[in-house]
Amino acid sequence: MQKTPMTVLGAEMLRDELQRLKTVDRPRITAAIAEARAHGDLKENAEYHAAREQQSFNEGRILDIESKLSFAQIIDVTQIANTGRVIFGVIVVLINPETGKKVRYQIVGEDEANVEKNKISVTSPIARALIGKYVDDVVEVRTPEGSASYEILEVIHE
Repeated sequence: MQKTPMTVLGAEMLRDELQRLKTVDRPRITAAIAEARAHGDLKENAEYHAAREQQSFNEGRILDIESKLSFAQIIDVTQIANTGRVIFGVIVVLINPETGKKVRYQIVGEDEANVEKNKISVTSPIARALIGKYVDDVVEVRTPEGSASYEILEVIHE
């Protein structure tokens, strides 16, 4: 299977979530199942069924995170020389020449993307258009809403 790019912070966040799921949530759910079992008839025991559903979700998420981490290619952009080229993990400062509006995005893995925090997925239309370009390049981005032009003002390795 193909490696999936991930930032150091993204991998750390997944490891933290995995630790919490295994050491906090799993024992709590196991205790809830045991308590619900003690209440008797399992067929009509809503607490038992809810706890089993939580357990299923928790175990599925653990497997999902373990799989993602096993196929992760963790990229520490601070260890890569800044040549002004847009690569995975960098922060890109753009300006729309038509409106003069500046935007700042970090290009991250799919699981790390968060528009409110200006973190865009490496597979997004904007990131795909930016990857490989350099400072001062003008990039045409095609999105479902239409096309937009951006000039790359700055590439930051943080």
